[in-house]
Amino acid sequence: MIPIEVSSLRKCYGSLKAVDDISFQVNKGEVFGLLGPNGAGKTTTIEILEGLRQRDGGNVKVLGFDPWKNGYELHKKIGVIPQDFNFIEKITPREAIIYYADLFNIKVNPDDILKEVLLEESAKVNFDSLSGGQKQKTGLALSLVSSPELLFLDEPTTGLDPNARRAIWEVIRGLKAKGNTIILTTHYLDEAQQLSDRVAIMDHGHIVAMGTTDEIIAQYGSGERLEIRGPEQLAQYIKSNTELQVDYDKLRGIVSIPLKKQIDALAALAAAEQSKTDWGDIQTRRDSLDDVFVKLVSGKVGEQGEILDETKQGEAT
Repeated sequence: MIPIEVSSLRKCYGSLKAVDDISFQVNKGEVFGLLGPNGAGKTTTIEILEGLRQRDGGNVKVLGFDPWKNGYELHKKIGVIPQDFNFIEKITPREAIIYYADLFNIKVNPDDILKEVLLEESAKVNFDSLSGGQKQKTGLALSLVSSPELLFLDEPTTGLDPNARRAIWEVIRGLKAKGNTIILTTHYLDEAQQLSDRVAIMDHGHIVAMGTTDEIIAQYGSGERLEIRGPEQLAQYIKSNTELQVDYDKLRGIVSIPLKKQIDALAALAAAEQSKTDWGDIQTRRDSLDDVFVKLVSGKVGEQGEILDETKQGEAT
């Protein structure tokens, strides 16, 4: 059974098409990243999949269920960690797991779950005394109480420091290794590239690209290029004395030359040496997911690789 099947999904809020005729599927055992700036339609899509919001059109199957009509049955089989997870201040992670298990009328070994999310050392620390990463791990622990077949992780590392983020990554990789299917929304493109088997990039209610990150970069990226740090005169000289395409980034002071053949790099460097112009660092690089994302959607990417909002629309869309 395919865990998630979505066909021609639509959701409107008045005249705003929050989700506009999207189709995709999520395969068993994969981490599927859903990316896009605020207002792209990610949260609406996720809430429809979780059975929290009714769709206006299209077909959706989650673990074989219609999530809106069969929400009660579905919720027994999924785990969810929402954005900015919070919980009772004076409860410990171990107590929280026991409490959740009682709600579900399930017998679990809380120590096994704490070990799975790398939280054993903080098992008896009150929630309000936990670090941000430990609080997110507590949320992950609670999402595992019912032994779910499918996990929805909505921005699980937002606001965490780099070490805490990577600790959460380790937990997610462990869950995938056990065969869990995971839907991951994130504003960090490096996180999506590190963790996801496939990603879908949304913008204004549409899926504008979908596939592995390598496939998306290959399809929408600009290929390998040589970059030379130097003045604009250097770019002009190389352009005039070779048959190469040459671009110049004034803000960064970088001469950029697409490399169609390896010998193009030698021709560019020979021209740079002949130019009698001062030039510095050289490197070859390919587009990252960050670069491709900026080309495809209305959002921009910040210095830490997080998606910034330019739409001024709330994430309710």
